[in-house]
Amino acid sequence: NLNAAMTNLTHRVNHLSFGEPITKLAPHMEKTPFMRKVKRILKQVPDEHKQFNPMDDKEYVTTKFHQAYHHYIKVVSTQLNMGSSRGADSVNDVNSISVYQMLEQSQIVYYDEVNVPEARFSYDMSPMSVVVQKEGRKWYDYLTSLCAIIGGTFTTLGLIDATLYKIFKPKKL
Repeated sequence: NLNAAMTNLTHRVNHLSFGEPITKLAPHMEKTPFMRKVKRILKQVPDEHKQFNPMDDKEYVTTKFHQAYHHYIKVVSTQLNMGSSRGADSVNDVNSISVYQMLEQSQIVYYDEVNVPEARFSYDMSPMSVVVQKEGRKWYDYLTSLCAIIGGTFTTLGLIDATLYKIFKPKKL
């Protein structure tokens, strides 16, 4: 016999992930070659692409009766390519891993007094995949930047010289 009026659905999400766990591992798992590879690659990934466990260690508090959180989760397959191994198979590449990112939205839903509230977790696997790739600069990019710096410096010094010449030009009598 469940009294709907007395239901409190405050809850805590300790860990929620899809695919191979890459965070929150048991101590014996952290020293494996796979985890060393994951840590090395994740150091290079920008923060905006690290949405692997956005709900971890969060508490969802309901303050009133007849309300509950509904969590909507979009799961996106992500390929992280953080090296320059040309022609290598991306699955076996030492600079590449496949992970799942999650986009999460939680909202409080209010229930009628006759209904029993429920905490709901709905997830959707995205048909799209994200590829995060780190690419090195080519040698001619450096050369172009160097020429731009030298040209800008030359132009600026020329403008300063012309201005000082106009200001301090000897007056003819």
